[in-house]
Amino acid sequence: MRQISLYFGMLGGMNRSAEEKRPVVKLVEIDAEHAGQRIDNYLLAHLKGAPRSLVYRILRSGEVRVNRGRTKPAYRLQAGDQVRIPPLRLAEAAPRPAPPTPALARLERRILFEDERLLVLNKPSGMAVHGGSGLSWGIIEALRQLRPTARALELVHRLDRDTSGCLLVAKRRSMLRALHELMRAGAVEKTYLALVAGRWQGGRRRVDVPLRKNVLKSGERMVRVSEDGKHALSVFEPVAVGEEASLVRVALHTGRTHQIRVHAAHLGYPLAGDEKYGTREFNRTMRSLGLRRLFLHAASVAFQLPEASAPVKISATLDEDLAEILRELKLDNTL
Repeated sequence: MRQISLYFGMLGGMNRSAEEKRPVVKLVEIDAEHAGQRIDNYLLAHLKGAPRSLVYRILRSGEVRVNRGRTKPAYRLQAGDQVRIPPLRLAEAAPRPAPPTPALARLERRILFEDERLLVLNKPSGMAVHGGSGLSWGIIEALRQLRPTARALELVHRLDRDTSGCLLVAKRRSMLRALHELMRAGAVEKTYLALVAGRWQGGRRRVDVPLRKNVLKSGERMVRVSEDGKHALSVFEPVAVGEEASLVRVALHTGRTHQIRVHAAHLGYPLAGDEKYGTREFNRTMRSLGLRRLFLHAASVAFQLPEASAPVKISATLDEDLAEILRELKLDNTL
């Protein structure tokens, strides 16, 4: 009899243990540090290992609620908001391979500016800003390894994998929120250098043409000019011109996917090394000169924080491989 009692006692302990591990509804109050963050991004950070598709599904279904009401992925959280997070049983994510030591050392050398709130990197071409889609790590994962005490490290914006240059990374939520507000207000100046096909004509060109993003069955992103697309504004200005190619400076006033590449092709001046929107003949010519990448470089970024006495302006010089292409072309400086 005593053995039976012990057996059922063990079962009761196992049931209690299972109940303790069972996920439950969580109610989270948003503090000032997380105010201004989109609810979808908050959930992705809060629900470690949750796939993006799951996060959007529980938002659409109303399982996630803010102040007892349904919400959309783009909703920006406010301090004091009550967020209901449904019970989710997430599989333990397998640890990703750590970025190799040479890559970490390379990124350390390419840091242009750093203080307690912000880091600005001269992003290398060919390195994705984050892992995923078959990549075990990206720049943000590498920087988190380089700066393990900066627990709020987040990308302020993105650059395409093949684009080099100034990349803003916030080290605190307050800086991320402040820079996002400046970007929405159009108060962050971003300029790029791009090499385009042919002799540039017409001087300064303003391109205010809407863009629409499509995702093909293969998963590839393609962007095209479309009247029902999103507002996109770029300003092109020649820096040096030649018969085969021209170097232009581009001021980016909106941040649409592939914006400079699509706007340049729309004008009839596709970018050098652009396998998606460029031309084979021009790319072949540029490869013969040694170009092995997209010639697009985020040359500078500038902004004024409300509490700062002086504006921040940071520049990233062209990598040597791009500078060598310009020397080979011997372009005429227009300045």
